Amino acid sequence: MRRHTIAPRPGWQQIVEEQGLIYPLTRYPDDSLRPYWDESAYYAFTLPEVEALEEVVEELHAMCLAAAAFIVEKDRFHDLGLTDPRQVELVAESWRRRAELPSLYGRFDLRYDGSGPARLLEYNADTPTSLVEAASPQWFWMEDRFPGADQWNSLHERLVAAWKNQSALLPPGPVYFAHSVADKLGEDLMTVAYLRETAEQAGLETEAIAMEDIGWDPLSGRFVDLGLKFVRSCFKLYPWEWLATDRFSGHVQDTLDNGGGTGSTLWIEPAWKMLLSNKALLAILWELYPGHPNLLPAYLDGPRELATTTGWVAKPLLGREGAGVTVHEAGTPVPVRAPEAEACCYQALAPLPEFDGNRVVLGAWVVEDEAAGLGIRESAGLVTDEYARFLPHVIL
Repeated sequence: MRRHTIAPRPGWQQIVEEQGLIYPLTRYPDDSLRPYWDESAYYAFTLPEVEALEEVVEELHAMCLAAAAFIVEKDRFHDLGLTDPRQVELVAESWRRRAELPSLYGRFDLRYDGSGPARLLEYNADTPTSLVEAASPQWFWMEDRFPGADQWNSLHERLVAAWKNQSALLPPGPVYFAHSVADKLGEDLMTVAYLRETAEQAGLETEAIAMEDIGWDPLSGRFVDLGLKFVRSCFKLYPWEWLATDRFSGHVQDTLDNGGGTGSTLWIEPAWKMLLSNKALLAILWELYPGHPNLLPAYLDGPRELATTTGWVAKPLLGREGAGVTVHEAGTPVPVRAPEAEACCYQALAPLPEFDGNRVVLGAWVVEDEAAGLGIRESAGLVTDEYARFLPHVIL
């Protein structure tokens, strides 16, 4: 694993925008615009490195599924902050019927520096983004810059194949692809548009819709679109913890198609993905696989020995893009958490590796149950936040 600098292609911004990355720049607090898609550098890997990382990702994915089964079988939902009995049953039933429910993709965030074992930082298996740039623009960048080279990137082919493989699980009618209009950057819009394109290439009928335009028809007791057509299946880039608690949550639970054929709306990703996109999963994994070389110690009741050994990172159970994450060096006092404070997972501090002054995290993709690709983000600080940059990679 090496970082190399390179001159950006002339007209790079227009190139990536035409390839679907309509958010190539990030606006900073000082109102300046700086590249989010950053092709002034790239990362190079060897094929043995990538093959080893693929094995790690698929092992971690299998471990996460085992942890999900453990949570359901041992009724450990309270560890995830799931205390509403109806919501618990929704997730548990979804897990029990998982073979009947379409499930598409997820993204592992890994700490890796090319020398030691990759370590799991978190798993977003419900609403992962940075997909468009990982699947398309970085592939075309490689073809422009390194013709004949390779890349850890079979995302597009695997997504199309996944829709084909799981098409029999879908009810009749179009698959709706929904994003929230609250997304001002266009990232959610383009992620959903890209996934819709992969579904169409798999031969599925599709429709685009905003989450805010999905309505409830009290006469039929069904979710409908603006034309009052039933929404029988819907891929939503909208977290389950919102869907299960917002204004229409009661209707979601009343009409949920959990694979049993009794409901009216099949949501993709399925509700059991709530078990994997919750940071409590990190502590459950450490409980089940203590000392595993690809895990970091993690706890739910406090930092324990991490307070005096490695230091720790406190992560809200449902945080995204680094929101609410705090970093604590070893030997610093452990803050007293107020009773009303948001629950956290306490994970060992493993500072992101530094390359040329940049902190790097690997985003390793899983489609169905197989490793499918890599996206790399860099940041200036220890926490990868909304100001991170995406850099392409190549196998040399």
